[in-house]
Amino acid sequence: MSAKPEITGFFDPRTWSVQYVVADPTTKDCAIIDAVHDYDEKSGQTGTGHADEILRFVAEKNYRVQWILDTHPHADHFSAARYLKEKTSAPTAIGEKVTEVQELWKGFYNWPDFPADGRQWDKLFADGETFMLGTIPAKVMFSPGHTLASITYVIDDAAFVHDTLFQPDGGTARADFPGGDAKALWNSIQAILALPDETRLFTGHDYQPGGRAPQWESTVAEQKARNIHMARYKTQAEFVAMRDARDATLPMPKLILHALQINMNGGRLPRPESNGQRYIKLPLDVLTGANWG
Repeated sequence: MSAKPEITGFFDPRTWSVQYVVADPTTKDCAIIDAVHDYDEKSGQTGTGHADEILRFVAEKNYRVQWILDTHPHADHFSAARYLKEKTSAPTAIGEKVTEVQELWKGFYNWPDFPADGRQWDKLFADGETFMLGTIPAKVMFSPGHTLASITYVIDDAAFVHDTLFQPDGGTARADFPGGDAKALWNSIQAILALPDETRLFTGHDYQPGGRAPQWESTVAEQKARNIHMARYKTQAEFVAMRDARDATLPMPKLILHALQINMNGGRLPRPESNGQRYIKLPLDVLTGANWG
């Protein structure tokens, strides 16, 4: 029997994101999931503080980075996947439906020559595909709804559910981004909640309801019993009505237009222009109808 994975979460209070190091304690092989590349939209500064913290932790634990994984193209922070690959030489991976996100957003950014074939990652996982983390078996579940490309990594008894479910007191993810769909989100959550009750669930964000300390781990049983959305809305129609009404009140994430051009390109920052400076491109009036907040 394989050992249970060792899981360490790293919380980024600027983006309410949770980054993970998941390791096989026997072989010391590890995966880094949903790492953040720091970005301050007010000054335009970028940084690698959070990614470097993870690298220091990996070194202290004598882990070997086997995978650099993203669950989806994030709308609220830059992915550090490319930076981590440069530092570790480990392969990057994401779900194969990322190509649909690329095709959609290359139009928004007016990038007709952008390669929307997923070549920016070393591996594109298909639904149901399996892989190994050291001696620990892992499986990929396609979990659309929040985005077209969202996947869940099930690594032994732990599932990394990204932005489908939050902690039980936080409910569920929004489904109003381009390509999002509340019906698909309901189906994805049902598949996650069909995992064994003792399965540990690790979320991609925690917005600290009521100002409590950050949390990111629960179980399938806890989510079924106490999630403020899933314990209350028992049918897809009820859930979709709630989700649509709630999403209509939410402003877009402040970094969505900044982040997608980075994250659909595998975490690569824009190339420097002739003056050596990098530039972010922000399309105007693309996300019309969104709440201004």
